[in-house]
Amino acid sequence: MKKNMGLADRNIRLVLGAVIAAAGLYFQSWWGLLGVVFLGTAFINWCPLYLPFGISTRKKEA
Repeated sequence: MKKNMGLADRNIRLVLGAVIAAAGLYFQSWWGLLGVVFLGTAFINWCPLYLPFGISTRKKEA
């Protein structure tokens, strides 16, 4: 599994994931699971939706 997520993408996912998960817990909604997905992808630095499109927000290594 090759990492395909850059630092800015990862930080955005961490913040959004935490906010969505907290809102899901507060409102007792299953939408909070979406926040868990964002957090999970941020922690492993890999997004499965980027794979079929060949997207990578990671900087190119020289």
